[in-house]
Amino acid sequence: MAKALKKKKVANISNKVAKKVVSKKKVKATSKKVTKAVLKKKPTTKKSAKKIAKKAAKKAAKKAA
Repeated sequence: MAKALKKKKVANISNKVAKKVVSKKKVKATSKKVTKAVLKKKPTTKKSAKKIAKKAAKKAAKKAA
């Protein structure tokens, strides 16, 4: 089985996704939530991590709004 992505990689991905979804002020908080959500699912590829991140970011954006 492939190893799950490292936290730093996941954080980078969620940061990028968060920037697209929420306003600048909320990026940090959203990104943290997204990172947590992605790490919980333990994705092994960048592609799957991005997919999870997008879903989580949308959820977080709704809560933040």
